Amino acid sequence: MRVFLPSTLPALTQALQVGQVGQVGQVGPGPVPGFAVTPSLREAYASGNEEELEYAALTEAARASLRMLAQDPAAPPRRVVLAAEIPAEQVKLDARDKEPARVLIAEAVPVRRLASAHVDDTEAAADVRAAADALPAADAGDEDASFAVDGAEGHELGWYATQELPHLPE
Repeated sequence: MRVFLPSTLPALTQALQVGQVGQVGQVGPGPVPGFAVTPSLREAYASGNEEELEYAALTEAARASLRMLAQDPAAPPRRVVLAAEIPAEQVKLDARDKEPARVLIAEAVPVRRLASAHVDDTEAAADVRAAADALPAADAGDEDASFAVDGAEGHELGWYATQELPHLPE
């Protein structure tokens, strides 16, 4: 099952690091929140093929990455979404009103399960930082703050293959 994991560049760097000899890098610890094509997401979109539904799940993960950036102002202002292939039996549905694609993965996700990453270009940094700063007000219904959040979401995330991941934080 394709699951989109929200992240940040520092968290990605940490996941890629191998600790002690023989230890595999991982995204986590568990439970790891993610976003996938769930029954709730299918229900929220009356129409849409699998690719469109995956894009909707990716978009929810990008919003969750923005929330992570709001909690870590020192992180470079670039949304990061890691796409992983997870066995369906390890994925638990955790849909919420505004997050119908939300799932939980019980354990840390080994880096070998990553298929790709989707990351903002450096040119999006000012809009992403403004959006992260505006999130609390946007959540409270402030229209100007919502406009700032939409400004970040107007940037398309770039696609990166797994072999490119170690070079992203540079």
